[in-house]
Amino acid sequence: MHVCIDIQSAVARLSGVGRYTKELVEHLLATAGTDRFSLFCFDFKRQGRPFDVAGADLHVNRLLPGRLVRKGWTTIGFPPFDWLAPRADVYHFPNFVRPPLSEGKSVVTIHDLAFLRYPETLEEGNRRFLASQVGPTVAGADALIVPSGTIAEELEAAYPAARGKIHAIWLGIGDAMCLPTAAQIEASRKALGLAGPYLLVVGTLEPRKNAVFAVEVFERLKRFDGELVLAGMAGWKFAPILERIRASPMAARIRHLRYVDWDLLPGLYGGAELFVFPSLYEGFGFPPLEAMAAGTPVISSAGGSLAEVLGDAAVVMRGFDVEAWVEQVDRLLEDSGLRADLRSRGQVRVRAFSWRETARRTLDVYRGVL
Repeated sequence: MHVCIDIQSAVARLSGVGRYTKELVEHLLATAGTDRFSLFCFDFKRQGRPFDVAGADLHVNRLLPGRLVRKGWTTIGFPPFDWLAPRADVYHFPNFVRPPLSEGKSVVTIHDLAFLRYPETLEEGNRRFLASQVGPTVAGADALIVPSGTIAEELEAAYPAARGKIHAIWLGIGDAMCLPTAAQIEASRKALGLAGPYLLVVGTLEPRKNAVFAVEVFERLKRFDGELVLAGMAGWKFAPILERIRASPMAARIRHLRYVDWDLLPGLYGGAELFVFPSLYEGFGFPPLEAMAAGTPVISSAGGSLAEVLGDAAVVMRGFDVEAWVEQVDRLLEDSGLRADLRSRGQVRVRAFSWRETARRTLDVYRGVL
């Protein structure tokens, strides 16, 4: 079996989709045996960082601007992807949309339906693109991969043509994201300038992550004298979020760290008193699982797939009543026994999420469409 994977989402700084693509490819190559893999992307400006994996053939198209080609795909359905990429038995498109194909089977990963469920939280051009392309993608794909049972149900309800094509496959937690040592925690604290206790929120600064709600909860805490740390790059509509932080009466105790190096993340997670995740909607939700892996108690919304993914290993809040969240955060901060119980449950829960298993089940999907 020859599989060609579109790795375009993983050639720059890794977003959630890019990270999924890179981890999947690396673990597929470690799992696949005699199957052949090709990786394809555009890099017309020579500014990307296409990753190369031993055992896969990397094909980088530097002759054509990827943006121009994608415009052709969405407007006139031309040129076929397989005219530019290597011919293969199966093509996997990990980033929501299936471009035109002249031959071969296609598998598409659809990570969430935020463009339908929370359209106001997306950049308008991106929302319109997904709204126009996901329907034809569902109709044309031979198989659809989603990261949770919750998204599988949403996808089938929104697109009846998806029925019988959907495969819900949980994502993984990387081996590097594990319980940090005291030395790792201290090194992260020193590198990031964190001296005292802190509550942690990790995620891109954009409306869907709901960082302003975390600020509102923090402002009302009665007996916590530490900091609120927001770690994540500025995303769509970030300016009003930063303005709200600056206007907070607790602004002096709110830190925005922007990008945090991967090597510092386990220590950053592990040093927090609590991990707070009030996201409106997630297709999967890496950050709270990473916090669990690092031994930090989690309080999270139930948005999207979060209740399914976190199970009973976190305090899961159904709704966004500020006072209800304040009450639970205060309770967690005061109850060391409850925090210890959540740490223990979290360590067990994260064992269910393995990139090796994600890759194995994805291989089964490829073989199934053939």
